[in-house]
Amino acid sequence: MKEKAIFMGNERAISDAYGDDVKAKLNETLDFLPCFYTEDLLRDGRPHPELADVRYAFSTWGIAPLTEEELAALLPDLKAVFYAAGSVQAFARPFLKRGVTIFSAWGANGVPVAEFTEAEIILANKGFFQTVHRGGAPDWPEHDRAKPHPGNFNTCVGIIGAGMIGSMVIERLKSHRLRVKVFDPFLSGERAAALGAEKTESLPELFAQCRVISNHLANNPQTVNMIDKRCFDNMEANGVFINTGRGQQVVEADLIAALKEKPGRAAVLDVTWPEPPAPGSELYTLPNVFLTPHAAGSIGNEIRRMGEYMCAEYEAFVSGKPTRYTVTEKMLETMA
Repeated sequence: MKEKAIFMGNERAISDAYGDDVKAKLNETLDFLPCFYTEDLLRDGRPHPELADVRYAFSTWGIAPLTEEELAALLPDLKAVFYAAGSVQAFARPFLKRGVTIFSAWGANGVPVAEFTEAEIILANKGFFQTVHRGGAPDWPEHDRAKPHPGNFNTCVGIIGAGMIGSMVIERLKSHRLRVKVFDPFLSGERAAALGAEKTESLPELFAQCRVISNHLANNPQTVNMIDKRCFDNMEANGVFINTGRGQQVVEADLIAALKEKPGRAAVLDVTWPEPPAPGSELYTLPNVFLTPHAAGSIGNEIRRMGEYMCAEYEAFVSGKPTRYTVTEKMLETMA
């Protein structure tokens, strides 16, 4: 007899993450209830006896952040959640306290972030963000070999945070013959060397030694405002700061001041705080700021990769094989 399962979230988000082929594979061994359990449905005040023996939930962005009490009442037999998205910080703790195993597709969501970051680092070392011609500008950027842009051979790149995404970026940079330095207070020198990077002892040191610096810190209270004036004051005159991590880790007033002080610097920001920037923010108007709308993570077809990862985790979990993307309470202290 098949065990019961549900999709938690709205139909569109679930369909984006779980393609027909993945749904068909899951349906081979699971009996899915016919509706999509959104937060509104789960909290509509009505009893939901059909959920009493549900063992597995599959979700993505938009999962209901249920309390322990709500989980006990609605999903007393829930064994595992398979989350086809990245960060689980907004909902995970009550599930874990109830003994529910959580799997996250952070590995799948990290792939496009690493690809995106790799591309921006390569462009930054070529001086792309300082020399690209923007429509409407009256001048054409000149190129000569005296320009202060080093290219990508033997140039030093700084990575902030050597978690899953930071490590993926470091791995991808190996083919470009770059020198990589990394700051991560939880990273040993031996682990840094194994990654092919050199560990630095402080963030200001990293900013002073590297032309391009890319942020991949985990988002937690300890990292809020960690990247500040001490760092930006050390940026090279043509340095580039890339942020695909989280905006809260940056003191944006300090970043703006540094960009105004030396206009040859550039900031390439996929995340800000708040997000998007507040109306009137100079991030919109400074010519050396390049904003993208939190696009580094999975978009379009890339979202299907996350559903495939969660299907594979389910199959490994129920067959007693090793899983790769289990989330624990301890991990929540340092992961994004």
